[in-house]
Order: sequence, then C-alpha cells, then structure tokens
Amino acid sequence: MIRVDDIQQQGKEQFDAATTAAGGVQKGVQAIAVAFGDYTRKSFEDGKAFTEKLAGAKSWEQAMEAQTEYARTAYETLVNESQKIGSLYVDLAKQAYKPLEDFAAKFVPTAR
Repeated sequence: MIRVDDIQQQGKEQFDAATTAAGGVQKGVQAIAVAFGDYTRKSFEDGKAFTEKLAGAKSWEQAMEAQTEYARTAYETLVNESQKIGSLYVDLAKQAYKPLEDFAAKFVPTAR
C-alpha cells in the first residue's frame, strides 16, 4: 500500500536533487564563461602584440618570423584553452547528473 508520507518524501527528495543539480549547473556555466572570457582576453592581447610586432618589422623576414610565431602561439593557445573548456563541460555534465543519479540509485536496483 502506498502511503501519502512516502509520496511526499519522494517528492521532497526529487525537488532537493533538482535544486542541487541546478546549483551545480549554475557554477559550471559560470566557470565556462570565465574560461571563455580569459581565452578571449588572451587572444586579443596576443593579436595586439602581433600587430605591433608586425608594424615594427624592418624586413620581409622579420614580418614572416612574426607571423610564424603568432600562428604557432595562437594555435597552442587554442588547443590548450579548448582542452580546458572541454574539461569544464565534462565537469558540468557530471555535476548536473550526479544528484539525479544518486536519487535514482535509491529506487532502481543495480545489477550485481
């Protein structure tokens, strides 16, 4: 027989799990936004430094050297920041589903 108290308790647990998940999602999205902002700032600063270096180049060789250096550092920064942001997305997904997974584990028997 299903008791009203049991249904209320399950509803409260579901609400708590959803609230916890929402809090984790908010923090995760905030961390991703900060990481994107940091990447954008670094990219802008690198581009500005490249432009200044290119403008000060006295020869074709210096200009090509500046271009090569900029392309290398821009690529390295892109790869590093993409990995960092990608791991933040993975963490976000884990945080979002963990409370719901814990809640479901109470009611769904696992295969052993």
